[in-house]
Amino acid sequence: MNHIIQTLALLLLLFGNTPSSYAAELSVAVASNFLAPLGVIAEEFEAQTRHQVLISSGSTGKLYAQITHGAPFHILLAADTQRPHRLVDEGFAVEGTPFVYAVGRLALWSPIPGQKINGLNALLKTDIRHVAIANPKTAPYGQAAYEVLHSEDLWDVLRPRIVQGENIGQAFQFVASGNAEFGFVALSQILNPKNNRSGSRWEVPSHLHTPIEQGAVLLRKGESHEPAIAFLHFLRGTFARQIILGFGYELNAK
Repeated sequence: MNHIIQTLALLLLLFGNTPSSYAAELSVAVASNFLAPLGVIAEEFEAQTRHQVLISSGSTGKLYAQITHGAPFHILLAADTQRPHRLVDEGFAVEGTPFVYAVGRLALWSPIPGQKINGLNALLKTDIRHVAIANPKTAPYGQAAYEVLHSEDLWDVLRPRIVQGENIGQAFQFVASGNAEFGFVALSQILNPKNNRSGSRWEVPSHLHTPIEQGAVLLRKGESHEPAIAFLHFLRGTFARQIILGFGYELNAK
């Protein structure tokens, strides 16, 4: 475990986690793919500590831009590891605190009844009008989808059919609403208990794209904020890890 977070978390357990008068708010910026599992984790954290977790979601690229322009977040849960480390290098996050909290899985999904997806060839059907992906420039899941299609020489073929969401949440909504017949989405979105449209999915083999290692980091505004430090400690605990696995993530890249 990161030495800084471990030491500060231990101090919290010894001195700062008992009276309800210490309850406070913490602000977490989270990549759209992790919004649902974060909600479950945050609810349990709130129950145990009485702190309140304020959640803002969006594409990792947009959240990064907001942080560098002064957004008052204490923690970033990104969909990549590059931007947490970049924030450290640029002075917006605390050195030594980035860590991988989950490894995402990309899936090709369609909610159309009776649809069967056995691989990328499903996208070549002549009746497919739209394929949704997240913006590759700002969303790591979009970049992964681009890498998959490019590696299989399908990007140029499918480009006229591709519709881009600002983030993976919007890409998922394009498919769920029927505005796109297929979409590259996060497996966690399909497995979300609130998703009542099961449909068919093909879990994209991890070797077809760069691993989607998702990094957490303590931002400079959370450096002395006890609830933020405690939450990062909680995120690495048994309860959070079980939730992360339950939503289809992996804990280590293969």
